Amino acid sequence: MLSLHPSLRGASYKGKGKMFNSKSGSDGSKSTSSSGMPNHINSDTVIEGSIKARGNLRIDGKLTGTLECQGRVVIGASGVIEGDIKCENAEIEGSLKANITVSDLLSLKSTAKVQGDIITKKLAIEPGATFTGSCSMGGVVKDISSSNAGQSREEQRQEKTA
Repeated sequence: MLSLHPSLRGASYKGKGKMFNSKSGSDGSKSTSSSGMPNHINSDTVIEGSIKARGNLRIDGKLTGTLECQGRVVIGASGVIEGDIKCENAEIEGSLKANITVSDLLSLKSTAKVQGDIITKKLAIEPGATFTGSCSMGGVVKDISSSNAGQSREEQRQEKTA
Protein backbone atom coordinates (compact mmCIF):
# COMPACT_ATOMS: atom_id res chain seq x y z
CA MET A 1 0.00 0.00 0.00
CA LEU A 2 1.28 3.45 -0.91
CA SER A 3 1.34 6.00 1.88
CA LEU A 4 1.78 9.70 1.30
CA HIS A 5 3.72 12.18 3.36
CA PRO A 6 1.30 14.04 5.70
CA SER A 7 1.88 17.28 3.80
CA LEU A 8 0.70 15.63 0.56
CA ARG A 9 -2.49 14.00 1.88
CA GLY A 10 -5.55 15.61 0.39
CA ALA A 11 -3.50 17.36 -2.29
CA SER A 12 -4.97 17.48 -5.75
CA TYR A 13 -3.90 18.61 -9.18
CA LYS A 14 -6.00 21.33 -10.79
CA GLY A 15 -4.40 21.88 -14.17
CA LYS A 16 -5.45 21.79 -17.79
CA GLY A 17 -3.85 18.48 -18.77
CA LYS A 18 -0.28 19.71 -18.26
CA MET A 19 1.83 18.55 -15.36
CA PHE A 20 5.57 18.78 -14.70
CA ASN A 21 6.11 21.17 -17.65
CA SER A 22 5.22 18.54 -20.24
CA LYS A 23 5.67 19.60 -23.85
CA SER A 24 2.47 19.96 -25.84
CA GLY A 25 1.69 20.32 -29.49
CA SER A 26 -0.75 22.93 -30.84
CA ASP A 27 -3.68 20.59 -30.17
CA GLY A 28 -2.73 20.23 -26.48
CA SER A 29 -1.57 16.62 -26.81
CA LYS A 30 1.79 15.55 -25.45
CA SER A 31 4.58 14.98 -27.95
CA THR A 32 6.13 11.57 -27.33
CA SER A 33 8.47 9.25 -29.16
CA SER A 34 7.16 6.08 -30.74
CA SER A 35 8.27 4.08 -27.69
CA GLY A 36 6.44 6.40 -25.25
CA MET A 37 7.71 8.69 -22.52
CA PRO A 38 11.06 7.72 -21.00
CA ASN A 39 10.98 6.49 -17.41
CA HIS A 40 13.47 7.92 -14.91
CA ILE A 41 14.50 6.58 -11.51
CA ASN A 42 16.23 9.40 -9.61
CA SER A 43 19.44 9.10 -7.60
CA ASP A 44 17.63 9.22 -4.25
CA THR A 45 15.41 6.24 -5.15
CA VAL A 46 16.00 2.62 -4.05
CA ILE A 47 13.91 -0.18 -5.59
CA GLU A 48 13.87 -3.82 -4.50
CA GLY A 49 11.99 -6.12 -6.88
CA SER A 50 11.23 -6.37 -10.58
CA ILE A 51 10.73 -3.67 -13.18
CA LYS A 52 9.12 -4.27 -16.59
CA ALA A 53 9.06 -1.36 -19.03
CA ARG A 54 7.88 -1.02 -22.62
CA GLY A 55 9.71 2.23 -23.31
CA ASN A 56 13.13 3.62 -22.49
CA LEU A 57 14.38 3.71 -18.90
CA ARG A 58 17.09 5.74 -17.14
CA ILE A 59 18.28 4.68 -13.68
CA ASP A 60 20.32 7.04 -11.51
CA GLY A 61 19.23 5.35 -8.27
CA LYS A 62 19.61 1.78 -7.02
CA LEU A 63 17.77 -1.34 -8.19
CA THR A 64 18.12 -4.70 -6.50
CA GLY A 65 16.22 -7.24 -8.60
CA THR A 66 15.36 -7.83 -12.23
CA LEU A 67 14.82 -5.39 -15.06
CA GLU A 68 13.10 -6.21 -18.37
CA CYS A 69 12.86 -3.38 -20.87
CA GLN A 70 11.67 -3.44 -24.48
CA GLY A 71 13.57 -0.22 -25.19
CA ARG A 72 16.86 1.38 -24.20
CA VAL A 73 18.23 1.25 -20.65
CA VAL A 74 20.64 3.93 -19.41
CA ILE A 75 22.38 3.39 -16.07
CA GLY A 76 23.65 6.85 -15.04
CA ALA A 77 26.96 7.49 -13.26
CA SER A 78 25.24 7.30 -9.84
CA GLY A 79 23.14 4.27 -10.85
CA VAL A 80 23.64 0.88 -9.18
CA ILE A 81 22.02 -2.37 -10.35
CA GLU A 82 22.26 -5.73 -8.59
CA GLY A 83 20.37 -8.53 -10.33
CA ASP A 84 19.54 -9.38 -13.95
CA ILE A 85 18.83 -7.13 -16.93
CA LYS A 86 17.21 -7.93 -20.30
CA CYS A 87 16.76 -5.12 -22.82
CA GLU A 88 17.09 -4.05 -26.45
CA ASN A 89 19.93 -1.51 -26.02
CA ALA A 90 21.89 -0.41 -22.95
CA GLU A 91 24.32 2.32 -21.97
CA ILE A 92 26.15 1.80 -18.67
CA GLU A 93 27.89 4.65 -16.84
CA GLY A 94 27.40 3.42 -13.26
CA SER A 95 27.89 0.20 -11.31
CA LEU A 96 26.40 -3.11 -12.40
CA LYS A 97 26.57 -6.39 -10.45
CA ALA A 98 24.31 -8.34 -12.74
CA ASN A 99 23.99 -10.61 -15.69
CA ILE A 100 22.89 -8.56 -18.70
CA THR A 101 21.30 -9.70 -21.95
CA VAL A 102 21.07 -7.06 -24.68
CA SER A 103 19.49 -7.92 -28.02
CA ASP A 104 21.36 -5.19 -29.95
CA LEU A 105 24.04 -2.77 -28.59
CA LEU A 106 25.61 -2.65 -25.12
CA SER A 107 27.78 0.42 -24.51
CA LEU A 108 30.07 0.62 -21.48
CA LYS A 109 31.10 4.22 -20.82
CA SER A 110 34.43 5.17 -19.20
CA THR A 111 32.89 5.34 -15.69
CA ALA A 112 31.19 1.91 -15.95
CA LYS A 113 31.99 -0.87 -13.48
CA VAL A 114 30.45 -4.18 -14.55
CA GLN A 115 30.62 -7.50 -12.68
CA GLY A 116 28.64 -10.27 -14.33
CA ASP A 117 28.02 -12.10 -17.56
CA ILE A 118 27.16 -10.29 -20.78
CA ILE A 119 25.21 -11.64 -23.74
CA THR A 120 24.86 -9.13 -26.57
CA LYS A 121 24.89 -8.74 -30.33
CA LYS A 122 27.28 -5.73 -30.28
CA LEU A 123 29.55 -4.37 -27.55
CA ALA A 124 31.28 -0.96 -27.27
CA ILE A 125 33.70 -0.34 -24.39
CA GLU A 126 35.28 3.06 -23.72
CA PRO A 127 38.76 3.29 -22.17
CA GLY A 128 38.47 3.38 -18.37
CA ALA A 129 35.46 1.06 -18.11
CA THR A 130 35.98 -2.08 -16.02
CA PHE A 131 34.40 -5.46 -16.77
CA THR A 132 34.72 -8.72 -14.86
CA GLY A 133 32.82 -11.73 -16.19
CA SER A 134 32.19 -13.62 -19.40
CA CYS A 135 30.88 -12.23 -22.66
CA SER A 136 29.01 -13.88 -25.53
CA MET A 137 28.65 -11.78 -28.68
CA GLY A 138 27.22 -11.97 -32.15
CA GLY A 139 24.18 -13.50 -33.75
CA VAL A 140 20.69 -13.12 -32.45
CA VAL A 141 20.53 -13.24 -28.65
CA LYS A 142 17.51 -15.58 -28.68
CA ASP A 143 19.51 -18.09 -30.76
CA ILE A 144 22.44 -17.96 -28.34
CA SER A 145 20.42 -19.13 -25.36
CA SER A 146 18.36 -21.73 -27.27
CA SER A 147 21.27 -23.28 -29.19
CA ASN A 148 23.29 -23.85 -26.00
CA ALA A 149 20.38 -25.10 -23.91
CA GLY A 150 21.69 -28.65 -23.51
CA GLN A 151 25.34 -27.74 -22.86
CA SER A 152 27.06 -26.91 -19.61
CA ARG A 153 28.84 -23.56 -19.22
CA GLU A 154 32.24 -25.33 -19.47
CA GLU A 155 31.27 -27.03 -22.77
CA GLN A 156 30.18 -23.65 -24.16
CA ARG A 157 33.51 -22.03 -23.22
CA GLN A 158 35.59 -24.87 -24.72
CA GLU A 159 33.59 -24.63 -27.93
CA LYS A 160 34.43 -20.92 -28.32
CA THR A 161 38.15 -21.05 -27.54
CA ALA A 162 40.68 -21.53 -30.31
